Amino acid sequence: LLLLAMLCLPLASGLKRVPLTRRRSLRKLLRDRGQLSHLWKAQGLDTVQDSEDCSTFLETSEPLINYLDMEYFGQISIGTPPQNFTVVFDTGSSNLWVPSVYCVSKACAGHSKFQPTQSSTYQMVGTPFSIQYGTGSLTGIIGSDQIVVEGLTVNNQQFAESISEPGKTFLDAEFDGILGLAYPSLAVDGVTPVFDNMMAQNLVELPLFSVYMSKNPESSVGGELLFGGFDTSHFTGTLNWVPVTQQGYWQIQLDNIQLGGTVTFCANGCQAIVDTGTSLIAGPTKEVKELQNYIGAVSVDGEYAVECSNLSVMPDVTFTINGLPYTLNAQAYTLMENGDGMAFCISGFQGNDIPPPAGPLWILGDVFIRQFYSVFDRGNNRVGLAPAVP
Repeated sequence: LLLLAMLCLPLASGLKRVPLTRRRSLRKLLRDRGQLSHLWKAQGLDTVQDSEDCSTFLETSEPLINYLDMEYFGQISIGTPPQNFTVVFDTGSSNLWVPSVYCVSKACAGHSKFQPTQSSTYQMVGTPFSIQYGTGSLTGIIGSDQIVVEGLTVNNQQFAESISEPGKTFLDAEFDGILGLAYPSLAVDGVTPVFDNMMAQNLVELPLFSVYMSKNPESSVGGELLFGGFDTSHFTGTLNWVPVTQQGYWQIQLDNIQLGGTVTFCANGCQAIVDTGTSLIAGPTKEVKELQNYIGAVSVDGEYAVECSNLSVMPDVTFTINGLPYTLNAQAYTLMENGDGMAFCISGFQGNDIPPPAGPLWILGDVFIRQFYSVFDRGNNRVGLAPAVP
């Protein structure tokens, strides 16, 4: 053990630590303005609807819902000299995109914009780029430049420069763009993802990265993304390694889902993805609606809320993964927020139907990752999970 500890020391010192800051999500901002329910209605999406009522919207809306919830951001730079951007590190997508200086949408006005003519290392690729969202499509072109992530310089990284961003989706977002960390098969236009280039250019000690998210909503230190290893000080016990079942998302097998110790959903097993790109836990709409009833959540302006005074008597929710229980108590699966001088508690579960062939899927977002340190191992195509240190 002593030898192993000594062997780990140089690796730990060589880890590239990317600080994550936690900020107010777009969902919270819209709620504070009284605009959240208007957004749902404008897009024909009520989170409490039955799945068949909004299946058309949901078919392309998973990214929209994810980024509406996103709270954890990090910094990167692109080009020479460096142009800085705030991005979502998203294990649910595989492309890097940032706004272009040529963007014509209002959403780009309040964000950092990439200026290709100001970078001596920029190369034009010119391939059209488009990602579909529930409100429309984000479109742009592909370029290539060097990307710097916390001291790691990735050369010849292709990325999208967005020229048009849909509706008001990104208007108030606190991030400029997205840096996808999923598998290459999800990448639009066949672009090689950033982490794949990190591995190919020998920039990381090990072909894996890990994510820690702080449980303290008041802390300015939101968490940490580590490229090339994991940090044992962020979790207790040992990592439970779970095989990736399909190399697109970080997709794993769920054995079952229990409420209060009783198997209630996914009795014969089902598929889930570990996704840093959403703050909630999402699942098939019909099942999540039942789950909300079980925990006593009621619909309020398109969201589900619970009485904060009931948290101590609400049932635990347990995800059984690779034979081990991952249990969330009510304090872990609800989000306590303050408004108008009073506290209210929002359910951390949300219905979201991902159609075949990708779905149906459960999405284990930040509500789950805050409780369980997550290691994404590309070398062995597996996810490591362990209880996170507060």
